[in-house]
Amino acid sequence: MKRAAPAGKTPPKALAFFFAARPKTLPAALAPVLLGSACAAAAGGFRAVPAALAALFALFAQIASNLANDRGDFLRGTDKADRAGFARATASGWLSPREVAAGTGVALALAALFGSGLIFYGGAAMIAVGAISLLACLAYTTGPFPLSYHGLGDVFVVVFFGFVAVAFTCYVQAGTFPPFLWTTALACGLGADNILIVNNIRDRATDERSGKRTTVVRFGEAWARKLFAFNFAVIFLSPLALRFAFGFDALTVLLPMILLPIPIGEILKNLREIKDPRECNPLLAKVAGTLLLYAVSQSVGLFLSAP
Repeated sequence: MKRAAPAGKTPPKALAFFFAARPKTLPAALAPVLLGSACAAAAGGFRAVPAALAALFALFAQIASNLANDRGDFLRGTDKADRAGFARATASGWLSPREVAAGTGVALALAALFGSGLIFYGGAAMIAVGAISLLACLAYTTGPFPLSYHGLGDVFVVVFFGFVAVAFTCYVQAGTFPPFLWTTALACGLGADNILIVNNIRDRATDERSGKRTTVVRFGEAWARKLFAFNFAVIFLSPLALRFAFGFDALTVLLPMILLPIPIGEILKNLREIKDPRECNPLLAKVAGTLLLYAVSQSVGLFLSAP
């Protein structure tokens, strides 16, 4: 499996930071903003400026979290030369821990800058929401009680990449939390969790040795695969809730049920056939792509349902 840079070669600093930002994970940050904006449109309140600010906040918050994760896993001894995943900038010596910490600070500052603009649309409550979100990004891997090391990564992902991101993206535009948004928020959070599950299946052996007690380490790989399939089932069926519980038109909101079966089926087949943890690496991009496909197709239906 190819790594982010040729073995034995150190990429330029800018490219090293690009790899450390983990661009393949960024759809997980943008998908909830897209869905939240679509929910706002369906509620009659889409606004382009706060939608753009929310997207920029989410993007830089995700980058900050990825950089903090790169540094934190290195300092805790989790990322080593024998890891099955892609090369990490700090562990590979491309960037020093101090440089990665500085990059994390820059990403956090940019997230705070764009997030501060949301105060004009969502009120003072957005200060608390933004601060808690940014602190949670850091607490995922760093601090006295890193969430990912205590089996709380899945909860973190569903809460912040699902409920918080979708709900408050909608709120800063429409000024309300329409009941149907929780359906899309749950589906989005579970889609992001599936990215984490594949990542943790890949890293199970090294995580276990280093004391990182992910849910895969705690409950086993077979349990994780069942959770992965369950998450996809909820995502696939979620448009039915929009149709029958909230009365949306079938021709618009059921689009994901047409587009998702083939990629989901292929991903489940790939996961069953994995023998080497490194085979999870290309699967990560497929799972992220499927989350984005769900977000785009469901958002199209919601935008078309706008009054």
